[in-house]
Amino acid sequence: MSSALIREIEEKYLENTKDWPEFRVGDTIRVHVKIEERGKERIQVFEGAVIRIKGSGTGKTFTVRKVSYGVGMERTFPWGCPSIAKIEVAKRGKVRRAKLYYLRERKGKAARIKEIKEWELKKRAAESAAAKESKEENQ
Repeated sequence: MSSALIREIEEKYLENTKDWPEFRVGDTIRVHVKIEERGKERIQVFEGAVIRIKGSGTGKTFTVRKVSYGVGMERTFPWGCPSIAKIEVAKRGKVRRAKLYYLRERKGKAARIKEIKEWELKKRAAESAAAKESKEENQ
């Protein structure tokens, strides 16, 4: 009973994440954050690479890293944060790690993440759809 109540509260808390696009570690995203200053509300865009996704449920967070004027900045956002207006995926990245902390020591071209091209994404989607169909036929 208590787990059902917890699940219901979590769903309500995570409602605004339903319109977010799916993103992974290595993707370059734009996070539109609502900021209130002197009674006025404005939106600030924070664009960078997702270097980590941590946790689950309401405790889930993701960290975005960008380099601005030669200074690396990281910002950690809670998953269901109401101050996030929207998220856009700028580029899909191809990485082989779950945590990209090694990017902190790298500069310039060494800090680049290989980009997944659009045709590769379509190919992967088609392969996964075909795999699901064959799995359903076998059952």
